[in-house]
Amino acid sequence: MTIETGDTLPDATLLTIGPDGPAPVSMAEKTGGRKVAIFGVPGAYTGTCTNAHVPSFIRSMDALKDKGVDEVICVSVNDPFVMDAWGDSTGAKSAGISMLGDADGSFTKAIGMDWTAAGAGFFGRSRRYSMLVEDGKVTILNPESGPGECDISAGETLVSQI
Repeated sequence: MTIETGDTLPDATLLTIGPDGPAPVSMAEKTGGRKVAIFGVPGAYTGTCTNAHVPSFIRSMDALKDKGVDEVICVSVNDPFVMDAWGDSTGAKSAGISMLGDADGSFTKAIGMDWTAAGAGFFGRSRRYSMLVEDGKVTILNPESGPGECDISAGETLVSQI
């Protein structure tokens, strides 16, 4: 079942790179009592993700903060090492975006955003989306209809909806 506006975001443990290597991150702790923008991408280093989606959130960081967003999180079904390196190479980390790896895809599956494109070598990846979560509840949800599209899930779109 795909998550919908008004639903409570399921808890899941994602991964980041901390000072001592991979570190668990509880999505419930990240979103509880906070206003958080989350965007999901099919894969780190892929064309649309790198050239459109991440840059849209980098450009939108100040506007999101001005609208009371406490944190912006990028989620991909990748390991935390890849997410960390990708965050460095795109400038996402220096812009303040938290890059979280959903290494086993459990969060992506739990929200019904899992997707496979065997021809591209994508198995159990994420559809492209953005959402606003307030105190654990999804208040805005913007899933794209196709993997190469980045219109309704872009950072600027989310800013205009808040």
